[in-house]
Amino acid sequence: MSLNEGTYELGPDNGRLVLRTSRSGLGRRAGHDLTIEATRWSATATIADSTAASSVEVTVEVDGLEVREGTGGVLPLSDSDRSEIKKNLRKVLQVDRHPTITFRSTAVEGSAEKLTVDGQLTIMGRSESLAVQAAVADGRLQGGATIQQTRWGIKPYSAFFGALKLADDIEVAFDLTLGDR
Repeated sequence: MSLNEGTYELGPDNGRLVLRTSRSGLGRRAGHDLTIEATRWSATATIADSTAASSVEVTVEVDGLEVREGTGGVLPLSDSDRSEIKKNLRKVLQVDRHPTITFRSTAVEGSAEKLTVDGQLTIMGRSESLAVQAAVADGRLQGGATIQQTRWGIKPYSAFFGALKLADDIEVAFDLTLGDR
């Protein structure tokens, strides 16, 4: 499927933007692998006659990150756990100083079947390059990237004196319906 030229305004009504975490450390059996959904985000995708002239910009509100699922662990993820995780997330990402995470493309290459969007991801005021892989099929845009927290100066969360740690890699995935421009 080809993309129609124009500007697309996207957000939670168009689909999901999720983060997936995993555990490491000796105590990893006690923790949970998390699925965290961005519930407040916006994106502008400009599709031009060539991919080189196309662009993408995404803004995610850190306060809109919600824990949707926790798998693994000794006990099921409770509402209290979700609340504590959100509190820790706000603290780690310094939401009072840095309320948003942004991605701005610097280059778009490929075709609708296989796109690479290079850009700058800014977390806590620090920008680093990131390549996002995506594809369009059946009116949906799907893709993602892997982020290493330490590249943005984030120390992965740990508990129990470091026995339970959040793995450095976080998978970011999106599945969006491309509606009218």
